[in-house]
Amino acid sequence: MRREPLLNAAVFLGLLAVVLWARATDEPFTITLATRVAILALAGVGLNLALGLGGLVSLGHAVFFGIGGYAMGILASHAQSYSPLIEWPVLIEGTKSMPVIWLVAMAASGLAALGIGALSLRTSGVYFIMITLAFGQMFYYFAISWPAYGGEDGLSIYVRNGFPGLNTLDPIQFFAICYVILGLALWLFSRLSRSAFGLALGAARQNGERVMAVGIAPYRLRLVAFALSGVITGLAGALFADLNRFVSPTMFSWQTSGEIMVFVILGGVARLFGPVVGAAVFILLEHVLGGLSEFWHIYLGAVLLVVVLFARGGIIGLIAGREVRHD
Repeated sequence: MRREPLLNAAVFLGLLAVVLWARATDEPFTITLATRVAILALAGVGLNLALGLGGLVSLGHAVFFGIGGYAMGILASHAQSYSPLIEWPVLIEGTKSMPVIWLVAMAASGLAALGIGALSLRTSGVYFIMITLAFGQMFYYFAISWPAYGGEDGLSIYVRNGFPGLNTLDPIQFFAICYVILGLALWLFSRLSRSAFGLALGAARQNGERVMAVGIAPYRLRLVAFALSGVITGLAGALFADLNRFVSPTMFSWQTSGEIMVFVILGGVARLFGPVVGAAVFILLEHVLGGLSEFWHIYLGAVLLVVVLFARGGIIGLIAGREVRHD
């Protein structure tokens, strides 16, 4: 019997079990940590689509994470101050409706990913890495120099946005929203990886010239994958900003891009639940070791080094075996 599907189910149900245990023992902080795992795992799923399936090593995915966060912050701040976002030529007001904010965040992140990808994907290798990094730094310094929305100090939102029929201030209900969205993203990743598009994208990752020989343009495949990746990461950014009720330029920083990549590498590149395991390990190390030393990243680096050297399939690959499964 294949072990990876069983492991995936155990991880997904385990995250839910932790939250239910925390609810039963009145530990709201643990629920918040689990919610953070779900949101960061969602960002990792977005990057895994580009990195795991498309082989696109992007150090600029924080751009989409930050755009999603600022989409939430800008819309919610205008709703909170009762001031219109745009007055002319049409009146556009702010909103505290999560579904509307998510649509705006995904649309803005997707358009940004199309634009950035259209330019970046004309290169490859280290040049692609550096161009995506450059875009990330451009957005980071733009956010710092944007005083209308807090500049370097960031932007605070005093009340969490709403979802129809739910009390989003209740930690377990907000977790339920993030948990369901993560499940949908994982389902989408699984479907895409086994679709004709996913197979063609994987072939383009392995040998672009052969794909071109059969009449398929690798550039278009990679651009679509990059745009979809940006959409998912942007949604994660909106949820992350809503969780913290705060958005700042650090969401655009290269460190954020690096952390999202660490989630994918720790859990297993191209593994369906790789980002979930990676995000869980990252948050666990941050919570446990962060209380012992402010330099806890040293231990994270050691864990990452061991995984890269001795577990090429990540933690999931180490447990389930080398063969990549997407179910």
